[in-house]
Amino acid sequence: MPQRILVTGYGIISSIGNTVQECYQSMIAGVPGIGRICNIDTVLRDELIVGEVKRTLPELLDMAGIEPEEGYSRNTVLGIIASSEAFHHARLHENQQLRTGLISATTVGGMDRCELFYNDFLTNETRNAYIDSYDCADSTERIASRLNLTDFITTISTACSSAANAILLGARLIRSGKLDRVLAGGCESLTKFHLNGFNSLKILDQKPCRPFDKNRAGINLGEGSAYLVLESEESQKITGNKPICELKGWGNACEAFHQTASSPDGVGAYLAMKKALELSGLKAADIDYINAHGTGTDNNDISEGKAIETLFGNRIPMVSSTKQYTGHTTSAAGSIEAILSIFCLEHQVIWPNLNFAEKIDELDFLPVTRLITGEPVRAVMSNSFGFGGNDTSLIFTKI
Repeated sequence: MPQRILVTGYGIISSIGNTVQECYQSMIAGVPGIGRICNIDTVLRDELIVGEVKRTLPELLDMAGIEPEEGYSRNTVLGIIASSEAFHHARLHENQQLRTGLISATTVGGMDRCELFYNDFLTNETRNAYIDSYDCADSTERIASRLNLTDFITTISTACSSAANAILLGARLIRSGKLDRVLAGGCESLTKFHLNGFNSLKILDQKPCRPFDKNRAGINLGEGSAYLVLESEESQKITGNKPICELKGWGNACEAFHQTASSPDGVGAYLAMKKALELSGLKAADIDYINAHGTGTDNNDISEGKAIETLFGNRIPMVSSTKQYTGHTTSAAGSIEAILSIFCLEHQVIWPNLNFAEKIDELDFLPVTRLITGEPVRAVMSNSFGFGGNDTSLIFTKI
């Protein structure tokens, strides 16, 4: 029998809350975190709405117990806050004999500090400290140092599937016997470069995003961080942690159809979901809910929708996107939405697809449009699809 992968801890910070409990309360109350830009000095401040964490960098540093002069980027601090919650939830500071890894995902890295470099460089003739925290691995190394994790440390950057791939890799390392437990997830902060880059693609909606709606107009970007603790069964017996759920299946496919667009028929998304389903040993009919990638772009929603229809046929599970709550948190989306999906198993709820009004002509199904409670939720699928067609699906099941 293959090694079971148990989820025994989690932590999250996003536009809807600074802890697991706060984020769940916002979800159950139907309160989204989308609003005007507050913490970035950008000309787009009055044009765009985003899912911004409601804390300035000094406030986040204070939350994390970090001195300002230590040179931490906003991205890293978000990662430290969420990873610390997961770390302490699963008591990773105990049982040091267990081999424990950290797999952290990001694409923005320390870009918020690097954006300060140019103006400072004009008057500063010495080596500029803003560059030190630029690369993506800087946040991973600083998280590892704060939590004293040394057995295995790596960084993943595959755009919007990054954090899901961190979870996938963690599961594979446990199943292969290389690690006993893994802290896996991602962090991403909003930056001017981030906003301008997506704005240049003309895929940002100036109103609250409308995934799977006929009149959808694009993404609301977001920021945040989330991490899961994965353990083998043997590790869980030693730690005594109560399993939250099981990571039952995972699948990744890279269709490489286009630099930023998915294929019209969603072949990459289909293959990722199919692989996850096959590895889980479940049937398509066993999936109760799909937390879709659901960005609200014209391309993604049709592509993902067609992939879902191809795989599930005329027995499509309940489907919704939760990006209307948190914004699209890009590299952190896979772990943030994994936790929102796990909430469905824990609390037996299905999240509504906010802002939906009219069905997409090319698709045969409708997303869930109201909060559903009281129905059994035993298996959920969480989709995260990135630029370049790097697509990942995770399946979690109730213990």
